[in-house]
Amino acid sequence: MQAPPRLEVKNLMRSFAGRQVVNDVSLSVMPGQVTCLLGPSGCGKSTTLRIIAGVDVQDSGEIYADGKLVCDADFRLPPEERGIGLMFQDFALFPHLDVAGNVGFGLKGSKGNLRARIEELLRKVGMHRHIDRYPHELSGGEQQRVALARALAPQPRIMLMDEPFSGLDDRLRDDIRDETLSLLKDEGTAVLLVTHEPGEAMRMADEIALMRDGRIVQRGAPYNIYNAPVDIEAAAFFSDINVIRGEVHGALTETAFGQFLAPGVPDGTPVDIVIRPQHLKIDFDRSGSGPNPTPEMGTPARGVVERARFMGAASLVEFRMDFDGSKLKALVPSVFLPKPGRALWLMIRRDRCFVFADRNAG
Repeated sequence: MQAPPRLEVKNLMRSFAGRQVVNDVSLSVMPGQVTCLLGPSGCGKSTTLRIIAGVDVQDSGEIYADGKLVCDADFRLPPEERGIGLMFQDFALFPHLDVAGNVGFGLKGSKGNLRARIEELLRKVGMHRHIDRYPHELSGGEQQRVALARALAPQPRIMLMDEPFSGLDDRLRDDIRDETLSLLKDEGTAVLLVTHEPGEAMRMADEIALMRDGRIVQRGAPYNIYNAPVDIEAAAFFSDINVIRGEVHGALTETAFGQFLAPGVPDGTPVDIVIRPQHLKIDFDRSGSGPNPTPEMGTPARGVVERARFMGAASLVEFRMDFDGSKLKALVPSVFLPKPGRALWLMIRRDRCFVFADRNAG
């Protein structure tokens, strides 16, 4: 018989002043799995986390830990009995306690056993040499490691993390995220991480739950979420996008790059064909020689350079298309800075395009 999820949330609902902040949220996290609640500010991520932690109360819905009910509309375990660890943006270390005192706060047991547990945790996070120092004597990254050790000290089955790395600089954040993830997986902890940064979710998560307006609109592995977005908003949340607009006639949409299938979409319906800038290719071999269709890339289309910027690992080139005057952006590896006014032929990766019917049509 398969073990139940370490954390399971069913049909969670929460409203404030008549506004539905959490709307029918369901998710599950297995031991050693990292699930990211991803979405823009105000979409309900942190409220969901607070309800699971027990510091807020849902209007309806159920929460289970290892198959046992933690709370529903009538029953509610207090936060300290849920076996849930918390890590927030504010490390909230006690300034009057040294590192050992912070990590051991609230733990029970003999003095010798507690000291051994504290030293073990601090060694795991690389902070055992600072055991007698105070928070004001530590850097931000060091405080983050102490906060992690403190969260792990009670050996929680579930760890809730609300943007805990956002206060760190980029290089340090990457290192500490990776160390934290490795440690939590080794402990078999189920992790629910809240973030508004797609890059962080892609880097850390086994599964992403994309939230919008209180709802989970899409769930899946990072690769699937990125490469099969459920709608145009989901595609745009993960990266810059180009939108090629068209209209369906006979299940086909005519564009500068040839025809695109739109099966099941009624004639006359506007559609958006979405492609990311890295999948818009400059046809250096054929530029100036006219269109020459290929099955994979379709018909090349001519555009005029409006602006080019070097971004470090790539160059971003903006075009005005001859076909309809629309603007498209191409991300070109390395340095490529054509002058404004230069005409170039462009191609698109048809297998990397997403076709979405306009939901507001009609």
